[in-house]
This record gives sequence, structure tokens and C-alpha cells, in this order.
Amino acid sequence: MKIKSGDKVRVLTGKDRNKEGKVLQVFPVLERVVVEGVNILTKHMKGRGEHAGQKIQFPSPIHVSNVQLISEKTGAHGRIGYKMIDAEGAKKKIRILRKKGAVEDIE
Repeated sequence: MKIKSGDKVRVLTGKDRNKEGKVLQVFPVLERVVVEGVNILTKHMKGRGEHAGQKIQFPSPIHVSNVQLISEKTGAHGRIGYKMIDAEGAKKKIRILRKKGAVEDIE
């Protein structure tokens, strides 16, 4: 999966379209991500004894295909690719942001 926790992403579809947020969790097997402030669900907790009931709000996972990475350096957004570079004699795999006519290093 090309999106990692801590990345800044934009939601492409759904009720939270065009919202931006930070990725809190990644579930690679399910191909889903949890984005801060996006897809908020409410769970109603029943009161027990003397304690009153309450509503708990939490972000729910969304599919990774519905988000797009935003570069923290330039603010550009787009598809993600990989590139092999030589770093101190060893090959290193880095993520790049693919834009038409340009390639930008994400990390």
C-alpha cells in the first residue's frame, strides 16, 4: 500500500469529499485507512446503573482508493509511484508524487 500513517490526504468521494486530514491508521490487508476528521460515526452507549448514557464519535476506515496523497512540501496532490535511487552506495526505494511533466520526492 502506498499510503502510510502520518501522510496528509484528500478525500475524493463520499459525504466527506474534498476534506483533508492526516492518516491515523492503515489496514493494508483490508486496503483501508482511518483519516482524522473524516467519516465520523456516532455510537450510542447505554447507561449502566447511576451512569448516564453517552454518544461517542470516532473516525471510521475508508477505502484507500478514495483518498489522494498531498505533498507536504508543495501542497500538490496526485498519484504515488516508487523510484530507486543510489544513496551512499546502496539502493534505496523512495515514494514519489507523479505529476504531468514532473516527478517530486515525497519523503
